[in-house]
Amino acid sequence: MPDVTIHSLKALAVFKTLFESGTASQAARTLGITQSGVSRSLAQLEENLGIQLFLREKNRLVATPEARELYDEILRLMGNIEELRHSVLALKEFGTSRLRIAAIPGLSFGFVPRLVAALLEENRQFSISLDMMSSHEVQLAVESSHADIGFVTLPITSRVLRVEPWFTTEAVCLLPRDHPLTALECIDVQDLRGQHLVISNQPSISTNPLLELTSKHRVQIAGKTEANIGTITALVANHVGITVMNPITAKDQLAPHDGLVMRPFSPAMTFSFGLVYRDNWKQARALDFLRRRGRALLEGYGAEYQGH
Repeated sequence: MPDVTIHSLKALAVFKTLFESGTASQAARTLGITQSGVSRSLAQLEENLGIQLFLREKNRLVATPEARELYDEILRLMGNIEELRHSVLALKEFGTSRLRIAAIPGLSFGFVPRLVAALLEENRQFSISLDMMSSHEVQLAVESSHADIGFVTLPITSRVLRVEPWFTTEAVCLLPRDHPLTALECIDVQDLRGQHLVISNQPSISTNPLLELTSKHRVQIAGKTEANIGTITALVANHVGITVMNPITAKDQLAPHDGLVMRPFSPAMTFSFGLVYRDNWKQARALDFLRRRGRALLEGYGAEYQGH
């Protein structure tokens, strides 16, 4: 097909209307032009394409198989144009039309999804992908440009990423409502003596801060169940044991488990979280939006905000 010009685009628009209406007279009324103008545009389009689009049978226009394929292509083109329009709106709003987010499991059950929802409230056509992975995998994903921004556990070190501290929380103890320890206002590490603990999967004991703490204070526990962080709350709710975790994850998972109680834990165990991104994202308006909404969300959690 020759180069697309404004005239050929107009001819395609006439063809689309003609295909949908079935008659040149109806197409002319819809477009506000003369019937001869419709016929002339169709003839020019057929000559330009080198194919016949309609068969003329007894004052009727019968679409050829080629016409059906051309019509389908026009619909796809219109869909792409509409997507482009939405992308332009997102670019004006956020400085980008899509955002690929990688986040650690501890923030992926409520906090980050709420940020995603906030972005889409501003522009429903904004394109977002969210992947949940370990903190190290998040870092690698952003470094390799497989993700645009990442939510990680701090501290991390990277030569190619900007690391932005967001907030620090102190661990809480989560236990069933009818557990004897709920009578205490604060759970001390010594209170874990003889308790069965539910902890997140770790490659080795030395990497779990709770087990390190019990070992340091010579607290003998009854046993432990290791599980994916997404199932820990459900395990505690089913009386498998008790756990100590950051309050962001705990509060995000409490809603479906009304039979659970959260208590402060001592001595303090802190968890720090942050955002990582490459240098070319430092001025992105989407980041400013996430910071503002993230700050408002954290107030609801009661976390200490440390972002900028």
